[in-house]
Amino acid sequence: MAERVAGPEIERLIQLLSRLPGLGPRSARRAALHLIRKREELLGPLADAMAVAHQRILTCTTCGNVDTRDPCTVCSDPRRDPHVIVVVETVSDLWALERAAALRAKYHVLGGTLSPLDGVGPKDLNLSSLVERVARDGITEIILAVNATVDGQTTAHYITDLLSHLEVKVTRLAHGVPVGGELDYLDDGTLAAAIRQRTAF
Repeated sequence: MAERVAGPEIERLIQLLSRLPGLGPRSARRAALHLIRKREELLGPLADAMAVAHQRILTCTTCGNVDTRDPCTVCSDPRRDPHVIVVVETVSDLWALERAAALRAKYHVLGGTLSPLDGVGPKDLNLSSLVERVARDGITEIILAVNATVDGQTTAHYITDLLSHLEVKVTRLAHGVPVGGELDYLDDGTLAAAIRQRTAF
């Protein structure tokens, strides 16, 4: 067993950092050392930002995004199309779509996907509030931006059925060849989806 080379406070910092996605024990040690070396520039401000975030982070009661206010920044933005909702599985999916800056719409975070094997049913997801929003807010289009997994597609079909009694257009993200992708390196499922969803050139 390796000997400890730092006090319990630093060991705790390393242990907590190693719980972050993409950081194992060795990466966490490197990150901790970097933070310690840049104590004034990084460690202090990071600790302050985390303390503020811990006290002020809220979940938006409208869409499910996380922010320091409710309704969140996205829901409060008057420049967004109030008649279009993009449905995503998680907040990280919402943030990824916002980085792409391809659409100025509102969002709805489901909090996961239907997964009977994992015991996740309709009541475990943020579905009833989606139906309420569509009926109440005059939504004209729902864009299903769920992952192209079995659970994601099952959830998409369930939502389509759930909204079938309302006059709303339901669309989904296109699946197929990514920008810059080479056909030789793509899997069969992606190629098949690209062929089925081909468009005029």
